[in-house]
Amino acid sequence: MKNIISLSFLLFLSLCGFSQSYEFKTIIDLEATDVISQGNTGTCWSFSASSFLESEIMRITGKNIDISEMYTVRNTYPVKAENYIMRQGKAQFSQGGLAHDVINSIAKNGIVPQVVYTGLDDEASRHNHSEMVSALKGVLDVYIDNPGKSLSPKWKSTVNAILDNYLGENIETFIYEGVPYTPMSFLEMTKINPADYVSITSFTHQPFYSHFILNIPDNFSNGSFYNVKLDEMMAVINYALENGYTVELDCDVSETTFSAKHGVAVIPEEDAKKAEAIISVRPEKHITQAFRQQEFENYNTTDDHLMHITGLLKDQNGTVYYKVKNSWGTDSSRVANDGYVYMSEAYMKLKTISVMVHKDAIPKSLKDKLKL
Repeated sequence: MKNIISLSFLLFLSLCGFSQSYEFKTIIDLEATDVISQGNTGTCWSFSASSFLESEIMRITGKNIDISEMYTVRNTYPVKAENYIMRQGKAQFSQGGLAHDVINSIAKNGIVPQVVYTGLDDEASRHNHSEMVSALKGVLDVYIDNPGKSLSPKWKSTVNAILDNYLGENIETFIYEGVPYTPMSFLEMTKINPADYVSITSFTHQPFYSHFILNIPDNFSNGSFYNVKLDEMMAVINYALENGYTVELDCDVSETTFSAKHGVAVIPEEDAKKAEAIISVRPEKHITQAFRQQEFENYNTTDDHLMHITGLLKDQNGTVYYKVKNSWGTDSSRVANDGYVYMSEAYMKLKTISVMVHKDAIPKSLKDKLKL
């Protein structure tokens, strides 16, 4: 009888441990710039990767520089437009993109600070690209339909005129803190080398330790990703954070258990407990490579949103969470944790599409396997 009572008591304590409000202890907290809002745009790829590069500049030089997200967006749309035209309208033309699009842009066009290129009209305080993208796509579709039966190269100048009108003319020279720069010389000053950054994913439909073009809609530029095992991808994230490197993240945020309002993202063991799981600690599912692949192939895991991992936390039960910087602003009526989301290890394993890191943030044993 005593044994039955003891077991019941232990079970009760166990259940109580998973019905408490979240309490987090910070383990790692790396430098990052302030959380800002991407507004009514689909440019999370530029906001997150710019934040990632801002942390990289801090790490490398100690300088705190607010990078212009819209300068990169302005220089990426012509690339998207050409891809759409050359594929005769059979490719996606949207506001979306991936982290490597930012790296590609800065390699070709450099970086400028936010103070010299905001991408906003003088009277605007919030980005809204709905009208601009509709105008761009409308022009491109007209040229693709080719009503004059003679495709004209004027679509390039028309696209640039629309971008100039909505975002502002491109920048060739500027003054920053009293020093004259071009976008390329400013990139050189930041000591960011675009060749140092690699994208890593984990899927079984391609060989491990190969690199391949990830077949997701927003990969319009056919970016290549290194493929590793799930545990190795997680090891990259952890090794990076432990060694002072932040991590760029592409993931699925369509789950009801991703809650910016409550500031957590979890994968509860019981689907019936989803509502409770965003406000109190619940047991989570064990995530395997096979389950991750299944959820990707059945479209339950999709390429939704890019963010920036800047730290590590644990809850009162010792469960690991990642401190993820979002780009949905800091309005406390809409978001918690000053705009950060605390993402559980289970959520990270299941819902991560890919990560981008500095190549030195990869453990040596894995770098050797990838021939980096």
